[in-house]
Amino acid sequence: MNVLAVIPARMASSRFPGKPLADILGLPMVEHVRRRVSLCPLIHDVVVATCDREILDAVTACRGKAVMTASTHERGTDRIAEAARAVSCDIVLNVQGDEPLVRPEMFEPLLAPLLHEPEVLCTNLVTEIVAEEEFESPDVVKTVFDTRGNVIYFSREPIPSRSKAGRMAFKKYKQLGIIAFRSDVLQRFATLPPTPLEKIESVDMMRLIEHGYPIRIVETRFQSIGVDTPADLAQAIETMKKDPLLSAYSGK
Repeated sequence: MNVLAVIPARMASSRFPGKPLADILGLPMVEHVRRRVSLCPLIHDVVVATCDREILDAVTACRGKAVMTASTHERGTDRIAEAARAVSCDIVLNVQGDEPLVRPEMFEPLLAPLLHEPEVLCTNLVTEIVAEEEFESPDVVKTVFDTRGNVIYFSREPIPSRSKAGRMAFKKYKQLGIIAFRSDVLQRFATLPPTPLEKIESVDMMRLIEHGYPIRIVETRFQSIGVDTPADLAQAIETMKKDPLLSAYSGK
């Protein structure tokens, strides 16, 4: 199957304007993401989808592929759907442009259900929350799922309820902003009207759930640093300095 990876990126951000072009050891953040995604052998092509000429110019200057999309998209998934519409592919991988420490090893287990299980329509990469501040942070999208591994709900609030759990031990999970769709399901998503819970939670994947489409979770042991603030960027830079993967692509 042909797998296309699309990285949505835009300059506008209430918490960190211009963050896709934030410098990390000599490369724009979005370029780190593009190059790291390209290291996965299952991915046939990688493109950055943006509504900002500055981002397109920065990516193409690094010999990467980028396409201009409409500036009216409220959700990243709608931007990805537009970028993928002109490309013949079976699976579309969504990787957020503010995850500069993604690893190619993350993508293979995420893609596996779509490659081998025809009934699976969409997969979402999650990892266990280990820091209590992440569980409380509205910047982190938490999730709960059923015994079959399908998502029940996403929220920026702490879920499940810690106060109601009492002394019961439970694991806490967050989504990593790395999602894979069958191409036709992604295009169907773009035609569906936004839903109430999607708007309340500010999580576009709630649109699929509210319209009755199952989302399979895939757990990874890898932790990634999503950059939402300048403080996150500083942490990403320090972590990147010690990352052995950097040498595999920084000279390209």
